[in-house]
Amino acid sequence: MEHKIQGLHHITAIAGDAKRNYNFYTEVLGLRFIKKTVNFDDPKTYHFYFGDEIGSAGTILTFFPWGNSIPQGRRGSGMATEIGYSVPKGSLEFWVERFEKYNVIYNKPAQKFGEHYLTFLDPDGLKFELVETDDTRKPWVTNEVTVENATRGFHNITITLNDIKGTANVLTSIFGYELVSQEANRYRYVVDTVDHASIVDLVELPSEKRGHVANGTVHHVAFRVKDDETLMYFREKVEAAGLNITPQIDRNYFHSLYFREPGGVLFEIATDNPGFMVDESVEELGMNLKLPAQYESRRSELENHLVKLN
Repeated sequence: MEHKIQGLHHITAIAGDAKRNYNFYTEVLGLRFIKKTVNFDDPKTYHFYFGDEIGSAGTILTFFPWGNSIPQGRRGSGMATEIGYSVPKGSLEFWVERFEKYNVIYNKPAQKFGEHYLTFLDPDGLKFELVETDDTRKPWVTNEVTVENATRGFHNITITLNDIKGTANVLTSIFGYELVSQEANRYRYVVDTVDHASIVDLVELPSEKRGHVANGTVHHVAFRVKDDETLMYFREKVEAAGLNITPQIDRNYFHSLYFREPGGVLFEIATDNPGFMVDESVEELGMNLKLPAQYESRRSELENHLVKLN
């Protein structure tokens, strides 16, 4: 078997208010709420998953909504600073009107790498781009966000660094990405194993202040592999490169490894297996509070503590 990284698996960020986070991503952006569980290390905090109908790799955006007491984060060097979603060509006008309707902070459409895009902020200040592409993935749709305009999943992730060399080496030498284009200080790396969610942009800003991971920032970026055998193959590669990497961790819906790349960003490698239907049917996804086995005995306590969603 040939072992390959297959683009992005999921991206995890930090939010404040849980209900506000849930409402924004399901109602304004029109994503499907695919899993309601808790943080493995802090079970009194939710872990939300949003994506397409079944939570396909490359569409999964997850959040730790730690409440309003968490300090505001700051975008800067050594962190993932922008999340890019694919949307259909000609749909940016729809999104501008929608952001006006819901008082979402956004910038007017612009262009880079020959692609039209617009940036916006979620209620916690997390930065996104909507990028017009020919993405053929089947979207999740709602009454207001129809197939003509709905997001298709991730297009790219942007990482800001003082010096891109170490991070670029991980992408190319370990993960199999290639540098395909450069515009000013933005370098575009692409992996050819998948058609979508395949892009990592590195932005080099030598004097940029170090970012602070807290509310409204990306916590980690997860890259996709097919199965456990491939996961452990990449563990050996990362370790051979002199980087510290965790043992395999069971996250219930995928199996993971974590390491911090030389620029300071927390990278995860995650498997396709077993998937989000391991404990809920497709129809039931996101409807029930799913707890890791070690917290099932505390269900009543946790259900009473966690904020109720609409």
